[in-house]
Amino acid sequence: MHNYKELKVWQKAMENAKKVFQATALFPTSEKYGLSSQMNRCAVSIPSNIAEGAGRISQKEFAQFLSIATGSAYELETQILLVHSFEFINNEIQEELLLSTTELQKMLYKLRSTIKESLNT
Repeated sequence: MHNYKELKVWQKAMENAKKVFQATALFPTSEKYGLSSQMNRCAVSIPSNIAEGAGRISQKEFAQFLSIATGSAYELETQILLVHSFEFINNEIQEELLLSTTELQKMLYKLRSTIKESLNT
């Protein structure tokens, strides 16, 4: 069991979720229950899965939850690209969100890989 609040990847995921919520607040009101809601849920899913996995007994379970969080990060990346193409966000916001999300994907992959390696030794 890990103290998830001390994990840099969880802290980064929390920051990323905040950025997503700030960006979706700029969307047209017609998107309140569409992409805005989906992006917010996705962004919340990432730190939530990290925390849930950290609370599990085994490292194998933790790695599985990191995998789910990684999937959510890739889903979020796709949604960022979509909302930019719909012109709900400008280039600057898109770049900031993509940079943050990509960094998060790399951190999740690295942590999961480290855990998987420790399971094989």
